Amino acid sequence: MAFELIAALIAAATVGLLAWALRRWRPGLPSWTVPFAAAMGLITFTIWSEYNWFSRVTAELPPELEVVAVQNEAMPLRPWTYLAPIKMRFVALDHRKTLVHPQKAGLRMVTLYSFARWKSVAEGLMAVDCAGQRQALIVEGVEITAEGELVGGDWLPAAAEDQVQAAACKEG
Repeated sequence: MAFELIAALIAAATVGLLAWALRRWRPGLPSWTVPFAAAMGLITFTIWSEYNWFSRVTAELPPELEVVAVQNEAMPLRPWTYLAPIKMRFVALDHRKTLVHPQKAGLRMVTLYSFARWKSVAEGLMAVDCAGQRQALIVEGVEITAEGELVGGDWLPAAAEDQVQAAACKEG
């Protein structure tokens, strides 16, 4: 966050200095040109940074992490987001940590990472029953027995187009 603030200030100063130099070269430009240009540099950089956050973060992820959910948001304090919502959150499944139950091949334990703008990455576990098209979050008090039964929680049905289910159950 501090780096983005510094980068935004540098963008504002750069555009403001360009306007100042242009004003010195062409003395007829109004005096408000410099602060207006600096403000436009700041706003433009901020909007660019917001819209490119998702692509910058996902480009840094290892290839074994698959993005399975993306949440777009529109915000009243950013009215342009009603025309083009910003990707502010996403969930990635880590294929390196996927475990297959030894007794039930269709039962998988997957690690999910939740990414959100301005927040730390959160890690969670989910049990996915590929045969039964259902899933359950693994939290304190919830476990999978040696026989492959869920204890302390409830299975939730997965939608037909559920990306977590599809990613967890694909072969390979």
